[in-house]
Amino acid sequence: MASKNALEDFLGGSPLNVAVRLFFISLVVGALLMWLDIRPMDIIRGIQAFFDRIYRLGFDAVRELASYVVAGAAIVIPAWFVLRLLNMGGRK
Repeated sequence: MASKNALEDFLGGSPLNVAVRLFFISLVVGALLMWLDIRPMDIIRGIQAFFDRIYRLGFDAVRELASYVVAGAAIVIPAWFVLRLLNMGGRK
């Protein structure tokens, strides 16, 4: 009995009642989507396109950040090196 109660607690009711509720909710949502001319594959493609855009934005941002670092390093590294050489000459 304990496993049946745990299952019902997890599902939110008896399995048969949950299945019937899910069936009718799916029917209503499916009818609404068909009325709006939205197909399941359209939803899946939209989700995939969404994550593809996020993926590309992420790497474009990293690429842009890297170009900033390289541009800054072209000035900072030689300046640092020259300053280190000048400091070494002053210590002698």
